[in-house]
Amino acid sequence: MTEATGPAHRPVGDTWTVPVLARQRRPRVVIKADLLPAVSLLGVFAVLGLPIAFLWSRIAPTERMRVIASDGTRAPLELESWHRFDDLAIFGFLLLGLGVVAGIVAWLLRERRGPVVLLATVAGVALAGWLAMSTGTGFANSHYTISAPPALGAVIEIAPKLESAWVLLAGPLGVALVYTLLVTWNGRDDLGRRLG
Repeated sequence: MTEATGPAHRPVGDTWTVPVLARQRRPRVVIKADLLPAVSLLGVFAVLGLPIAFLWSRIAPTERMRVIASDGTRAPLELESWHRFDDLAIFGFLLLGLGVVAGIVAWLLRERRGPVVLLATVAGVALAGWLAMSTGTGFANSHYTISAPPALGAVIEIAPKLESAWVLLAGPLGVALVYTLLVTWNGRDDLGRRLG
């Protein structure tokens, strides 16, 4: 076996190696430049909780109840208590839809792709869900107010309500799933950012 003498090849044992002339630099996470756009996204998505709350208060079904005593005691009509789940499911789907749209919008900010924007978007949608839950029940209560005491045997409509806070996870979950799916689909180390 002859040994090649030169800078390009040199034998190491029985294998030949080629020296690496230029190493590729791995992209680093940019925090400072992404901080202001991330805070802006957080604020914009958080404010979207108000229209979600108003929409939910108008489309969520009410629960009809019959007044069974003169002191105002009420009992739900047959099958009407199922609307309690409907109220929760509609709210969850609205938050999930907001999360999916927010994840796509955050991904379309090509120059700012990365974990900082992802975390800000998740936090913004979580804040939007909390704001929607807090104000949505108030919107619903004001829409379905009972102005006079109901008569015995009267059927009244009770405003929709949200009985579980677990539904607030739907929005952030939607953001995280969509954004990470788009990251995986992209497959580039720098996520396609145009930094110059």
